[in-house]
Amino acid sequence: MTTTSTLRGALTQLGAAARALAVMTLLLGLAYPLALTGFAQAVVPGRADGSLVERDGQVVGSTLIGQSFAGDRSYFQSRPSAAGEGYDALSSSASNLSPANPEFVAEVRQRIKDVAAFDGISPADVAPDAVLASGSGLDPHISPAYAAQQVTRVAEERGLSVEVVRDLVADSTAGRVLGFLGEPRVNVLELNLALDAVSDRGH
Repeated sequence: MTTTSTLRGALTQLGAAARALAVMTLLLGLAYPLALTGFAQAVVPGRADGSLVERDGQVVGSTLIGQSFAGDRSYFQSRPSAAGEGYDALSSSASNLSPANPEFVAEVRQRIKDVAAFDGISPADVAPDAVLASGSGLDPHISPAYAAQQVTRVAEERGLSVEVVRDLVADSTAGRVLGFLGEPRVNVLELNLALDAVSDRGH
C-alpha cells in the first residue's frame, strides 16, 4: 500500500509538472514572443525587421551592424572588426587580447601605419577607432574625428569638393543620446549611401 501510494503521488506530481511545463512553454515560448513581434511590427516595423537599409530596392545592410568597405578609397572606412572574418553577426566578439599583449601592440602599430598611408596623414593624427575594434566587433559607427580624417581622401577619389564631403559628414553625425549619453557618432553605411547619392547627381 505504501509503495502504491508513493508511486501515485509521484505520478501526480509528474503530471502536474508536465502540465505546468506545457502551459509555460506555450505562454513564454510562443504566445509572448508572437505578441512582442506583432507589437513591434505595428509600432516600429523597420526596427523589428533589423533596421535594414535598401538602395534601389536591394537590401545593402543594416544601420545596426557595421560592414567593411574593403579598402575602397572612394568610401569612408569602418573601424576594424574582430568578429569572425569581420562584422560577422554570428561571431560577435572582441580579440580578447590584452593591451600589453605583444601581438596586439604589433597589430595596432601596423594598423596605424597602414591607415596613415591610406588616408595620407601623419601616424600621429590617426584616430583611435581607426585602429581599434569595438567590443562587439559589429559597431556600425565611427567617431567624427575618424570621419574627418577621411574627408580629403574621399573627396579626391570622388572628384567632389572637400566642403561637400565635410557637409555630408556633418549631416550624418548623430549627437549624444538624450544629450549626455555616449559620444557623437557617424553611421558609416548611411554616410557612404549619402555620398553615392551626391556622386550620382554629379555634384
